[in-house]
Amino acid sequence: MFLSVFDMFKVGVGPSSSHTMGPMVAAARFLDRMRAAPFEPHGVKASLHGSLAFTGVGHATDRATILGLAGFLPDTYDHEAAEAALAAIHKDHQVLPDGLPPLHFDPKADLKFDFGPALEGHANGMILMATDAQGDVILQETYYSIGGGFVMTAEELKSGKNTDEGSPVPYPFKTADEMMEMARDSGKSIAHMKKANEISRGGAQNLKQGVERLWQVMNDCIERGLVNEGELPGGLQVKRRAKSIHDALQAERGMNLVAPHTINDWISTYAMAVNEENAAGGQVVTAPTNGAAGVLPAVMRYWLDHVPGASQGKIEEFLLTAAAIGGLIKHNASISGAEAGCQAEVGSAAAMAAAGLCAVMGGTVEQVENAAEIALEHHLGMTCDPVKGLVQVPCIERNGLGAIKAVSAASLSLRGTGDHFVPLDAAIETMRQTGRDMHEHYKETSLGGLAVNVPNC
Repeated sequence: MFLSVFDMFKVGVGPSSSHTMGPMVAAARFLDRMRAAPFEPHGVKASLHGSLAFTGVGHATDRATILGLAGFLPDTYDHEAAEAALAAIHKDHQVLPDGLPPLHFDPKADLKFDFGPALEGHANGMILMATDAQGDVILQETYYSIGGGFVMTAEELKSGKNTDEGSPVPYPFKTADEMMEMARDSGKSIAHMKKANEISRGGAQNLKQGVERLWQVMNDCIERGLVNEGELPGGLQVKRRAKSIHDALQAERGMNLVAPHTINDWISTYAMAVNEENAAGGQVVTAPTNGAAGVLPAVMRYWLDHVPGASQGKIEEFLLTAAAIGGLIKHNASISGAEAGCQAEVGSAAAMAAAGLCAVMGGTVEQVENAAEIALEHHLGMTCDPVKGLVQVPCIERNGLGAIKAVSAASLSLRGTGDHFVPLDAAIETMRQTGRDMHEHYKETSLGGLAVNVPNC
């Protein structure tokens, strides 16, 4: 099993990897199909199903689908160009993707929210259609946004492509047990094995440059979140708080009476800065999703700024270790809130961050596995119930608490020998089973939990 570090961490745009980035990617794939088709289309249509319909407006799924059909992509997203394109599309009722003729598209008539039963493949489903001059459908494809920006067609999902192992890699571990056994046999760390796998696929230079860019985008996102103020979009009137908290923390530095637990405020603030940027539609890195994008960068920033001996030279080790754990969770369970609740998003992020922190602080392979297990175990059962379908309440604060749990999990594991009662594989399987049994009201539909018990307008 191989999932690249660049699969787990993708540069994209907020507020959601599955509801914003995924639909944009799906639309881009459909445009490619249209370009290769032996006919000239005259228009396009789209329908959103399951969670994409129920929380689509709050997650900007409609906007992402429209922009995707206009040729925009998450990793090269330009906000000003997107705003201009959207205004033109609503005015002229057409999209202008490269390599295709102008295509009729009226957002009000040609983009449907289907609130009936979800499509059979996944809770996040969408159908894209090309039409001829008479408005008849001449090309159609069903796509599923399966979490973290990953997109599969119905046929790909049915054929098992999402579990396709691809070409061989040096260390093809599919479970945590296999990972630790390979580490013991080879004498290598998790990061070293993951690095060998990455180099076998993409080369050393691509890995180095790619990892550097990931951290740069993550850290830039924190920095923007620490200086930006105002109210987040969407109608909940949620105000950004990261800047004011950060300003207060800086003012307290050097005071003799600051409580030790104030470090938790630093960790939370870094995470909230990221997720406030995400909620505003800014550039973030899936880690492993947008809804959980603040956990891992916050832990990394905490480590670099507050832990003696931390070094920029170990960022690659942190991210590779975290990606290895994230790959195990995605392969054996899920990272999709619409499929398994927030345990699959913030829980996975906390496990990844705990593993990465433990590794760069000198943890053994057994301690790293223990750190990931502690963090994941104590997110089991967490629901995804965003108020008004927005990635704001409880999502922003939840990232802060997830980051704190990750640091605590790494610290606890480093105090032990790595020997522990619950294996990481058992925690991952429990998360899968819990997600399967969880009522759909608590899986990113905003039909239960806080979403219905808190006034949202």
